[in-house]
Amino acid sequence: MINNLMRVAMLSLAMTLVGCAAPQAEVDYSAFRESKPASILVLPPLNDSVDVAATSAVLSQATMPLAESGYYVLPVAVMEETFRQNGLVTPTDIHDVPAPKLREIFGADSALYMTVKEYGAQYVVLASTVTVSIEADLVDLRTGTKLWSGQKLVSYAGGSGGGILGMLIQAVVDQVINTLSDRGYQVAGMTNQALLSAGQPGGILYGPRSPHYETQ
Repeated sequence: MINNLMRVAMLSLAMTLVGCAAPQAEVDYSAFRESKPASILVLPPLNDSVDVAATSAVLSQATMPLAESGYYVLPVAVMEETFRQNGLVTPTDIHDVPAPKLREIFGADSALYMTVKEYGAQYVVLASTVTVSIEADLVDLRTGTKLWSGQKLVSYAGGSGGGILGMLIQAVVDQVINTLSDRGYQVAGMTNQALLSAGQPGGILYGPRSPHYETQ
């Protein structure tokens, strides 16, 4: 347990948070403020990466930052079981369900649609990096209006040293550790926090359960 905690702490210190390369235009929150969503249904993310674990890793860690931002988030287990009983098991099929139907089934004010663009470790000559990139849209289930869009990319790069040979050896070691320890899961959690926590430029607004509600 202690070793796991130390690894997580070291990983946290080594994180490099990367926003969009191009400057973002100011976000229009008028629809968000008019909608005033209090509850969010988080849908299983689409997966554009090559790692089959991406959807579950991102989904399992998406509810906490939203709840901490002041929203009631429908339990993931309830969401998945409800879809399963209705014959919907893939993220693609679930994302195709019309907003009014999701509202009828779950009673949520809004739904979060996510796409994992990158997930996992990559070995590139002298370095091994773990990258997770997520895009998200928050949609009002009562009107079908898009309330907010965001994207975040977080990368972890291992250390290097000892000249070219040392860097080559370190990169191989990092690649093995990244794969065996599933650092992608840890980086996915940090990406979710960066993307879905309120109170940051371009982020979602605080929900009605937060003491900061309507302060932005």
